[in-house]
Amino acid sequence: MNQFSNHPLYKKHDIDSAMSSFWSFYKNKFVVLFFTSFVMSLVIQYISSTLNFNEMQTITDPAELFEKLRSLIWPIVMISLISLLFTSVIHYYIIYNPIDESNTIFVSALKSLRYYIPYLIILILFAFMASFAMVVGLLLLIIGIFFAILYMATLYLFILPILMVEGPNIGNAISRTFTLAHRRFWPNIGWVAVFLLIIMVISFVTSALILLPFTGTFLKAITNPEEANNLLRITSSPLYIITSSLVSALYFPLMPILGVILYFNGRAREEYIEVETPVTNDEPDKVRVEDLYAKPYSDDHPEKPEIKDQN
Repeated sequence: MNQFSNHPLYKKHDIDSAMSSFWSFYKNKFVVLFFTSFVMSLVIQYISSTLNFNEMQTITDPAELFEKLRSLIWPIVMISLISLLFTSVIHYYIIYNPIDESNTIFVSALKSLRYYIPYLIILILFAFMASFAMVVGLLLLIIGIFFAILYMATLYLFILPILMVEGPNIGNAISRTFTLAHRRFWPNIGWVAVFLLIIMVISFVTSALILLPFTGTFLKAITNPEEANNLLRITSSPLYIITSSLVSALYFPLMPILGVILYFNGRAREEYIEVETPVTNDEPDKVRVEDLYAKPYSDDHPEKPEIKDQN
């Protein structure tokens, strides 16, 4: 971890220093992060606009509706894979560009591929755990569901930084994820909750701004169910796709930056503890507590210290 000692996000954080480092890093790397996120969002928005959801509104047969949903599985999987690929690229750039400027976004795109498959495997395993957590959350009603979401989001944020810094070992990545996430459990959960709330507010406000040019059509779709098709036409229009992609690019890098902050904070505290832990050496000239209460040596004891004549 010595190579990361000069990384702007590598330090023991409190909430104030985390927010300050977060904002400073976001401003310094804004152009690259925004451009990369915009390309990703544009691709995803375009693929999403090709999916025909209008037919589903007219289908009344459950079997036919299920068959239609099955036909949409692969496009949805493709969208997810593209999103995760760009997430990997952005993570690699956030972690390695500040310590070596030769790791441009294009270099990061190539080098991040090494971690993509392990990342997908871990996410599949985490999907089963998330399902179990949601079931437990349902038993605990609304509070339990929110806590389950926060817990899984916290674990998720540690995965890629651990893979990219400590190596693409799936077993180690899962073990280290739980170790670092649980070491400062409540602060980690609290930070994730605060950032998720901020992102939700930003997303709500920006979504409302995007819909301003389509206000009349949008209100008609809300008040009149028969106009619902118009709402689908809005989301597939080029103007909406471009503006939505621009806005999404503003907040998509926020969670990867938070994940790196959480990881580096955990590692910095971990290494600080290792450095501060005293090393016990049996030094011959160091007085031990037990020596103060030991019985005196007899005159013929082989280890009795020699008393020098001071005269």
